[in-house]
Amino acid sequence: MQHLPYQRGITLIEVLVAVLIFSIGLLGVAGLLVMSVRSNHAAYLRTQVTFLAQSMADRMQANPIGVWSGDYNGRYPIRSAQACDGGCRPKQRALHDQGVWSSQLQTFLPAGAQATIACSQTGLAYMPSSDQIALQPPYGGSCKMTMSWTELGAGFAATGDSDRSLQTFAWEFQP
Repeated sequence: MQHLPYQRGITLIEVLVAVLIFSIGLLGVAGLLVMSVRSNHAAYLRTQVTFLAQSMADRMQANPIGVWSGDYNGRYPIRSAQACDGGCRPKQRALHDQGVWSSQLQTFLPAGAQATIACSQTGLAYMPSSDQIALQPPYGGSCKMTMSWTELGAGFAATGDSDRSLQTFAWEFQP
């Protein structure tokens, strides 16, 4: 079989086109992998935020006197922690809880993550006296917890600090 002069190199061109199409497909898959990793990391951070919020709500529920006294209100993370082994007073327990929670915020969330807790007794039909608070009644008010952190955007070109977005978790609960 003889090749005509205009048919020479056709196979090479076909191979080059196939390699080009394959390369474009690989670039698309690489982009999807990058977005997948970023989405998984964002989901991980949101899971950690939910876990940390529930952890502090449980700590507050175990110390109603500290909550009634407003010992949990404030901005987190705090600078110092107080050791509390065994028989602690409610304020000491609250300071210990704040320190442990602040440490967890700094460990499990990106640098610069912050949180606030504000418990309010406004609108309560019944406000216990200080003697009744000593009996550890359940907290009748509500608490608002807000946690903020930054995470890298999900775009393919999201590589620098310019594509960071502030995320906020807000929760109102009764401890």
